[in-house]
Amino acid sequence: MCLGVPMTIVETDGISALCEFHGEQRQVSVLLLSNPPVGAKVLVYIDSAIRLLVDEEARLIGDAILGLGAVLNGEDCDRFFADLIDREPQLPEHLRLD
Repeated sequence: MCLGVPMTIVETDGISALCEFHGEQRQVSVLLLSNPPVGAKVLVYIDSAIRLLVDEEARLIGDAILGLGAVLNGEDCDRFFADLIDREPQLPEHLRLD
């Protein structure tokens, strides 16, 4: 299974970019995007940045990935899913009967 990872562009030449997530850096293609700037958050899938992310979206995706890692290591994961704690699950609007 492959996951898209939210990464921050550290440096770029317009064709590729050095990106970072949680201390890991990798070189990725940015050819699918329109010249993203240094500091931009991007969703990286198989070493290609496939779209820009807003900060909150990048944080939520990053927290979910770190939370899965915590679960796999037998650690507490609640801090990574704070937005889901103490709330009832909600169906997407297009699936609701009302």
